[in-house]
Amino acid sequence: MEFLDLNNKTQTEEYENFVKSCKKGHFTQSVMWAKIKTDWKFEAVIVRDENGKIVGTVGVLIRHVPVFKANMMYSPRGPVCDIHDRQVMKQLMDGVNALAKKYRAYIFKIDPDVKSDDKEFIQICSSLGLAMGSDTKNFEGVQPRYVFRLYIDGRDEEQLLASFHQKTRYNIRVAIKKGVVVRTEGIDKVDDFYKIMLETGVRDNFVIRNAAYFRRLLEALGQHARLYMAYLDSKPIAGTIAVAYGDKVWYLYGASSDSYRNVMPNYLLQFEMIKWAVELGASVYDFRGVSGDISEDNPLYGLYRFKKGFNGEFTEFVGEMSVVYRPLVNRFLKFAEKNYRHLNMLRFKLKNRGKK
Repeated sequence: MEFLDLNNKTQTEEYENFVKSCKKGHFTQSVMWAKIKTDWKFEAVIVRDENGKIVGTVGVLIRHVPVFKANMMYSPRGPVCDIHDRQVMKQLMDGVNALAKKYRAYIFKIDPDVKSDDKEFIQICSSLGLAMGSDTKNFEGVQPRYVFRLYIDGRDEEQLLASFHQKTRYNIRVAIKKGVVVRTEGIDKVDDFYKIMLETGVRDNFVIRNAAYFRRLLEALGQHARLYMAYLDSKPIAGTIAVAYGDKVWYLYGASSDSYRNVMPNYLLQFEMIKWAVELGASVYDFRGVSGDISEDNPLYGLYRFKKGFNGEFTEFVGEMSVVYRPLVNRFLKFAEKNYRHLNMLRFKLKNRGKK
């Protein structure tokens, strides 16, 4: 077991290549993603086999809490390894525990890309001190627990289009017929995207990232990220950001204007991102989060219905798991975080009143 030295170019490239090629690899475990998280420090644990080949990694984001002179450690979609290899998992956790001691961490969290019915993985994690979080249904965690995934299975865009629900195919054609044009754009169009994103956040009641964050994301991920913008008569009316990494493409952010919903730009945007996945030879297109409560009276049901129309697989992950090192600190900060989220939402609403 060893720790990643970001100043060691050879080791860093080796780490990145492993994360990218591993079945459980994820863009949030990459060094590129760490560059976006400017308020966090990044460390990574590496495990090798007897031949010196990397067989497991876990990238860890570390954030300081000044009041308690403590740190929160978080591994988005980690670890990256054969998740049923207990020996590798233990070595990775040994490294994490060493980092926790070094940084006086009060908690370590993961939310792995592992389905909820994987009892073997859950048992291994439990034996290593990782406890299951609460059974959340909506978007309480950092990464979504429930997603839609489209398994491409070697199909081309026409075959995939034919597999979509009839209403979804119809709406894609409506967008084309109405004159909606989708283009991939550069960083210079982030301000247009941000304006629509702000409108979306106010309308749908969630706090959004600032424009600088989206610029930093596109710069750090380079060819792995694309900004898609939808236009009607040259006017930007919707946009998305997609990320390609390893054998998957993810729909990461989306924004749409209230005024142009009738021309169905969101359907065409999704289809264009799916076509990118086909072009890259990806095995999975990930629509990302939906609510786990799929009752029709849930306010988030419309998002579920929209993504379901592309005929992907509704997937539940195991959710958040954690090791608590300092229970009293964790209890207080968990309470404080909940209140901070409410205050942050209130501040966002007050600041952006009238921008809907």
